Amino acid sequence: MVASPTYEEIRAAPKALLHDHLDGGLRPATIVELAAEVGHELPVAEPAGLQQWFAEAAGSGSLERYLETFVHTVSVMQTDRALRLVAAECAEDLAADGVVYAEVRFAPEQHLATGLSLEQVVEAVLAGFRDGAAGSGIRVGTLLTAMRHAARSMEIAELAVRYRDVGVVGFDIAGREAGYPPTRHLDAFEYLHRENFHFTIHAGEAFGLPSIWQAIQWCGADRLGHGVRIVDDVTPGPGGGAAGARLGRLAEYVRDKRIPLELCPSSNVQTGAAASIAEHPIGLLHDLRFRVTVNTDNRLMSGTSMSREMSLLAEAFSYGLTELQWFTVNAMKSSFLPFDERLAIINDMIKPGYAELLA
Repeated sequence: MVASPTYEEIRAAPKALLHDHLDGGLRPATIVELAAEVGHELPVAEPAGLQQWFAEAAGSGSLERYLETFVHTVSVMQTDRALRLVAAECAEDLAADGVVYAEVRFAPEQHLATGLSLEQVVEAVLAGFRDGAAGSGIRVGTLLTAMRHAARSMEIAELAVRYRDVGVVGFDIAGREAGYPPTRHLDAFEYLHRENFHFTIHAGEAFGLPSIWQAIQWCGADRLGHGVRIVDDVTPGPGGGAAGARLGRLAEYVRDKRIPLELCPSSNVQTGAAASIAEHPIGLLHDLRFRVTVNTDNRLMSGTSMSREMSLLAEAFSYGLTELQWFTVNAMKSSFLPFDERLAIINDMIKPGYAELLA
């Protein structure tokens, strides 16, 4: 029996994060401070109570209700100073949790209320990440997100490509899946293909296999944002596990092509995509050797961190450090950095870090 790693060991282990939303990871005290500056009314006006409010509102079991919590974070992220501060604190918090590489996403179109241009928004966030990462050992790549219910995806895709050499490593679409299929943004994805640029698509979270199929086969996504519903195309074996399991054609394709799944366990439980951590499909998908990665999604709304997510999985599935290293290497292999830079982080940071803990 493999000894479960302690929380301190998990925190010390080098981690890689692919699916984290900037507007879902603010410090409660920072929200209170920024809200006071702009006159935004919060449901609770002190940090501890506000943190509890976010957790309860986000834990309702509804994706729509979960998304409503972002009104309060986005409302205080409308100035250059606020965006730079939030991005810097994001990098600091991830580094303090042992994350060595993170891809953090945000939607520039949601931060224009006080007159900033799209370019000013991106530059403020990139500057904040540089501030927060300085001297901390973390590398932060930025994903620019377009909202799937809006009509600015081509504009945001072009923006991402313009900033590809100064910190933006990829593109994403997010928002409500139902009624807003990724094929509505096909022109943006075709443009990104022509530019040899990376992108992921939120798919297979609240909506099922058709969303995943469109994201891959119509749009050509490099990764699946969440993708947890791919399990709907898997028939478990007689004992309910991987032994004797049968994969449908889509699941088989995703596994064969090593298409990364950006799984977010706590978030999936909150939005009703999984009943509990112990019943989360990540266990079956890991055993079937899909390209599984572990992510936070929204650290504030889920009251979580990478260390907490890995600790929950270690407890639920009896994972040791070897399995946590597997998730971490998967994530780093699947990042949107150039190949040689991915390899350097794996060989120079992740493998030595786990080797020291396993010694």
